[in-house]
Amino acid sequence: MQTPTRNPSPAGSRAVRLDSFGGPETLAVREVPAPQAGPGQIRVRVTAAGLNPMDWIMTADADTAARFGLTLPAGFGTDYAGVVDQVGDGVAGFAPGDRVFGGALSRAVADFVVVDPAGGTAAEEAHHTPDGVDDRTAATLTIAGRTASAALAAITAGPGDTVLIGGAGGGVGVFAVQLARLSGARVIGTGSAASADHLRGLGAEPVVHGEGLADRVRALAPGGVTAAVDLYGVEAVHAARELGVPDSRICTIAAQVGGVAAANGADAPAGALEDIARLVAAGRLRVPVAATFPIGQIRDAAGLQAGRHVRGKVVIDL
Repeated sequence: MQTPTRNPSPAGSRAVRLDSFGGPETLAVREVPAPQAGPGQIRVRVTAAGLNPMDWIMTADADTAARFGLTLPAGFGTDYAGVVDQVGDGVAGFAPGDRVFGGALSRAVADFVVVDPAGGTAAEEAHHTPDGVDDRTAATLTIAGRTASAALAAITAGPGDTVLIGGAGGGVGVFAVQLARLSGARVIGTGSAASADHLRGLGAEPVVHGEGLADRVRALAPGGVTAAVDLYGVEAVHAARELGVPDSRICTIAAQVGGVAAANGADAPAGALEDIARLVAAGRLRVPVAATFPIGQIRDAAGLQAGRHVRGKVVIDL
């Protein structure tokens, strides 16, 4: 039997807490007891936490929170990166000092998180951070990387495809565009006129969203579009249908459309996150970090993220 490894730790630590569900104004930094790793668990000293739209969506109201199993007082944020500092009994493959990243559902914006490294879902997981991937970048990978991988798997994007990606400049779009391009597909990405250079930098051919989208896409790709992913709503779904894309090759992540698959991070192929981290380490996939904030500015950070106009990722430094 493995002997638990424990390093001295402070009795207290900082964590973002909500005493009521709602918007960014409900977030507060609190002093809380430092969690301890139990059997099968590791404790991570968090150095960076990445924000995602799901963080504020699932804490916006009590009914939504209940669907995710959240009760008050609740934490905030899911993506984290840091260093293992406690290892519980029965854990293999992790040791104090290991750099890790992963998911801790609605509790990542904190000095410490305790996770089950065998959890295997974005709600509960840990992966070794490869050399060449800094902690800020590692803290952006889990939710967005899993979601992008799941969406592209749903439409089986690959060589010869022309893929329309709606909302291509956002946090998931950063990954979806680049992963689709790495698969050999051509990518047309929707966004505002001001986001065109950002989209080109990711490898997408930009097209302005809004009324007339299908006509603009048709002008860019007279040979046709073969698949589509809508990362924002349903506009790209409707455009893809108008362009003749079958429902079997259309996917959403933020809306439900009859006949169209809806993907989330739980649907990501096995090993997707490790593959993404290796691509980042090799310089083949880059993650633009749009803004960083100290934990004390969590309301500002969450407000920026909730605005849904960020080009890249928002990260909290701890």
